[in-house]
Amino acid sequence: MNRLQNRLDYKSSGVDIDAGNRLVDKIKEFAAKTKRLGVMEQIGGFGALFDLAKLSYKDPILVSGTDGVGTKLKIAIETDQLDTVGIDLVAMCINDILVQGAEPLFFLDYFACNRLKIDRAATIIKGIADGCLMSNCALIGGETAEMPGMYEGDDFDLAGFGVGIVERHNMLPRKESIALGDVVIGLSSSGIHSNGYSLVRKIMKLHSIDWNDRFDEKSTFKDVLMKPTKIYVESLIPVIRKGLIKALCHITGGGLIENIPRILPKKFAVELDGSKWNQPDIFAWLKTAGDVSNEEMLKTFNCGLGMVLIVGAEHSKLVQKMIEENGENSFIVGEVIHRKEKAVIVKNFNLRISQNLTSVNSKKVLPKKRVAVLISGTGTNLKAIIDYVENNSARTTIDLALVISNKSTASGNKFALDAGIPLKVLLKKKTQSREEYDSILNETLGEFNIEIICLAGYMVMLSEEFVTKWLGRMINIHPSILPSFKGIDAYGQALDYGVQYTGCTVHFVVPEMDAGPIIRQGIVEIMPNETHDSLVERGKAVEHKIYAEALELVTSGKVRMSNDTKSIERL
Repeated sequence: MNRLQNRLDYKSSGVDIDAGNRLVDKIKEFAAKTKRLGVMEQIGGFGALFDLAKLSYKDPILVSGTDGVGTKLKIAIETDQLDTVGIDLVAMCINDILVQGAEPLFFLDYFACNRLKIDRAATIIKGIADGCLMSNCALIGGETAEMPGMYEGDDFDLAGFGVGIVERHNMLPRKESIALGDVVIGLSSSGIHSNGYSLVRKIMKLHSIDWNDRFDEKSTFKDVLMKPTKIYVESLIPVIRKGLIKALCHITGGGLIENIPRILPKKFAVELDGSKWNQPDIFAWLKTAGDVSNEEMLKTFNCGLGMVLIVGAEHSKLVQKMIEENGENSFIVGEVIHRKEKAVIVKNFNLRISQNLTSVNSKKVLPKKRVAVLISGTGTNLKAIIDYVENNSARTTIDLALVISNKSTASGNKFALDAGIPLKVLLKKKTQSREEYDSILNETLGEFNIEIICLAGYMVMLSEEFVTKWLGRMINIHPSILPSFKGIDAYGQALDYGVQYTGCTVHFVVPEMDAGPIIRQGIVEIMPNETHDSLVERGKAVEHKIYAEALELVTSGKVRMSNDTKSIERL
C-alpha cells in the first residue's frame, strides 16, 4: 500500500460538515418563527418532540402524510428560482392530511444535494418554513444530506413529512353520509401545482420554448409554471370543525378523474360542469401545444381545481360563505349522481378550453375556421369529428363553434352538449316555406360567425339560394363511391346491384344532389353473406374516419372548390 502524501478527511471526499453546521444555524432561525403550541424542542436534537397534552383534543387521531415536489424541481434548478419549492413541498404533504379532516401540527423535511451551497440551501428551506407558517404547522426537524456522486452539479431533491390531528368524530371522508344530489364545490388552484411537470417539460422541449419566453403580456413561462402550490388550511379548517363537509379531495397526481373516486362510495359518481370554474390559461395552452386529449388532461392535471369538497345541498351556501370569508375562491362545480360506468364525468371541458385560448400565447395556436355541424339524428359523424378535434387539438384548424339540429329529440344533440359546443335546435314549422326556414338558418350561422358548414345526416332539403350562398363552404358525406348510387339508401342500392366494393364520399355541396366536387373517398369491400345492417356499420367506420380528415383539408385551405364548381383545387 502506497503512503499518502496528505491525510484524507471528510471534506476532501466532498462532504463539508462545517458548512452543514452553518446551515443548521440558519434553519434554526427559520424554524423558530413557525413555533406553535405543543412544540417542545425544534432543531438540534436526535428526535423532535411534540406535546399533545397541550392541545384541547378529547379523542384525537394522528394523521401523517409524506410527499415530494417531483420534476418541478428541474425547472426550479434550471431557472434558479428556489424560494417557492419549499412551499410546494409543505402544500403537497399538508393538503393530503387536511383531506382527512386533520389540523396540521408539525413538519420535517429531507434535503439532499451533490454539494452543499449554504445560500441556495437556506433559500429552499426558508421556503419550507414559509409553507409551515401558512399552515400553522411547526418545522421541528429534518435532514440535510450532502452526497457527492449521487447527484450532478446543482441537482437536489426534497421530501417532506407532516403530522396532523383530528377528533375521531370529525374524521373525513364520511362516505356513509354521501347522498344523491350532494353538491360538489371546487376551490381554485394557483396553476399546475406540483403534478404533471414531466409532461409540461416535454411540451416545452417540443416547441423549443425557453423558461423566460413570454407566456402572455404580463408573465413568462417561468412565472406561470413556478407558482407555488396553494395551501388550503386557513380556508378549510373552520368549515371542517363545523362538521359541514362530507368529503375532501386534494387534486394531485391522477387529476380529477383518479382522485375524486377515492372519496366516493362505489355506488356514486360525480358529474362536473367544466364551464363552472375558472381555469388558468396555462391548461388551455398545454392541451393545445401538446395535443393532449381531454381524458389525459383530466387525469394528469388539476385543471384549475386544487381541492374538491362534497357537502349536503342544504349547507352549500354556508360552506361557500365561510370559505370566501377566509380568502379563498369557491365554485359549485357539480353534483353527486348514481354511478353507471365512470366515477367522474366532466361536461363542457372543451368549452372552457376554447374560451381560454384567446388569451394564451397566440403564436402557438394554429388559425382555425369556425365550423357549424348540422344534424338530424344519431350524430355519429358529429361525434367522430368531435373526437378528431379533441385528439388533434394542437394541429387541427377546425373550430367546432356550433351544432344545429332540426329535431329536439335527435340523440346526436347530446354529443354537442357533452362537448360544450353551443347547440341550436331550429324546428321547421309546417307553415314555413323552405326559403323562410333557410333565412332563419342563415341568421343563426351569422350570429356565430360560421365560416364552414358540415352536413352530417341533416335531413332537411336546402333551398338553391341557400346552397348558392354557401358554395365552396359547405360539405356533405354520402354513403357510396360517387357518382354511383346517388340518393337514399345507397348501401341498399349497392347490395341490390351486386357490386363488390362500395364506400363513402365527402364532397362540396352544389344545387344538384350528390354532384359536388369530390374531396375524399373511402372504400368498403362487400363481404360474402353481407347484410344491410352489417354493411351500414362497416361503412360508418370508414365515414367517421374520412369525414373529419376531409373537413380538415377544407378548413386548412389545402383543398378548395374551383371557380367552375366542377372540381377541386389542391393547394
